Amino acid sequence: MAKTSQVNRNAKRERMAARDKAKRATLKDIVMDRTLPVEDRFEATMRLAQLPRNGASVRVKLRCAMTGRARANYRKFKLSRIALRDLASSGQIPGMVKASW
Repeated sequence: MAKTSQVNRNAKRERMAARDKAKRATLKDIVMDRTLPVEDRFEATMRLAQLPRNGASVRVKLRCAMTGRARANYRKFKLSRIALRDLASSGQIPGMVKASW
């Protein structure tokens, strides 16, 4: 199990990223638009820098939904390799069987 504080911190980042998504997108569009004057683009860059860092979606870490483990996660299942293997071995995931030859 991961530390509860790490899981809570990541959940906070997810909430902030969802909240600031539209604002960040509009500011980034202004910054990348070459037809606008340089002053407007610079102002948008400064406003983007003033936003909290944890509001960026790249700061959100993919964690296991069951254990909170940060490494070796499958995006499709939102589970770590260990939790996925345990569930598959116990028959909790339909159609998934352990390979043997």
